[in-house]
Amino acid sequence: MPPRVINVAQADDLRDVVHRTVQALAEGQLVGVPTETVYGIAASADRPDAVARLAEAKGRAASAPFALAVKGADDAEDYAPQWGPLARRLARRCWPGPVTLVVGSDHEGGLTGKLCDGIRQHVCPNGTVGFRAPANRVLQDVLRMHAGPLVLTSANASGDPEATDAKGCVDALGDSLGLVLDDGPARYGQASSVVRVWPDRFEMLREGVVGKPTIERLSSYLVVMVCTGNTCRSPMAEGLMRRKLAERLKVTDDELESRGLLVASAGLSASNGGRAAAETLALLEERGISLAAHSSQMLSDHLIRQADLLLTMTRAHRDAILGHWPEAAPRVKMMMPGGRDVPDPIGGSIEVYRQCAEQLEQGIDHHLDAILKEIRTDATEGPD
Repeated sequence: MPPRVINVAQADDLRDVVHRTVQALAEGQLVGVPTETVYGIAASADRPDAVARLAEAKGRAASAPFALAVKGADDAEDYAPQWGPLARRLARRCWPGPVTLVVGSDHEGGLTGKLCDGIRQHVCPNGTVGFRAPANRVLQDVLRMHAGPLVLTSANASGDPEATDAKGCVDALGDSLGLVLDDGPARYGQASSVVRVWPDRFEMLREGVVGKPTIERLSSYLVVMVCTGNTCRSPMAEGLMRRKLAERLKVTDDELESRGLLVASAGLSASNGGRAAAETLALLEERGISLAAHSSQMLSDHLIRQADLLLTMTRAHRDAILGHWPEAAPRVKMMMPGGRDVPDPIGGSIEVYRQCAEQLEQGIDHHLDAILKEIRTDATEGPD
């Protein structure tokens, strides 16, 4: 019997589509679902019978695992709680999106260990588990409504091309499906990138929508210095931090990115495109650090999401960030140990700016070791 096909664009109520999909999954049906890459086949991770039928329909070897589709990083971490800072960083920057992250599945205390054997043998037969957070509005709503993750694989028999629309999904595996959601052609029409992640390095298992150079950049550790206007303290801190990190790694300032480190600055009330203060420029020139290319920017949702560490000049800056972005709390710290403020030197003499720089250097020294522990080991290896 052919599956029911629901045209998402023509549905009167998207919530009804989501509810019907969740019900079908709970009943153990296999559901063809849209993602931004290719169409997939989903089964409930609570239904080992459905996952067994999925494996049979795909004709897939037992050693080739299915992914777990999750809402986001928090859900993935529930299943693999010790997946490490690098996986956490990539998840924060890549999800929802076309990247599957593969991590070890032997994490003590994680929900992966609580999956029944009938699920585990198909999801993590090799000691790893892959997580995917698709960037499709309908599938994200289904994941929010469904109790737990979904077992997800591409809509094709093993070895055949992936389906990029609902018709291809039905043609490939229609007899095995109970329901198919037709949300038009997949945006990319190409499989997700698959990245094996260890605590401090990664390996591209499949280069799909996102290439290795992009993953390398997304895996870099980003430090953002935050003040008010992004013309005095935070750009000064940015230049000094970049220089000190380069000295510790024995590279030039311009080589930091190749070592997996990015340093930026922003202001809570900055005007975009402003130059650094003349005194800041002059003071850093004395140290051989150029900020001629500095362009002020306001702290944004994007920067908050991307940053691994936000260092604020004052307690008021920290409190303002936490008031607006409470989810960033673990990544927001004050520049100075002991919670001391770095006073704003604006309007002061060059000597006032010099005192500010000396204070910033003390604060930077306080954070250096912790930052260097977070970067990728493969990014810190020197040339052969």
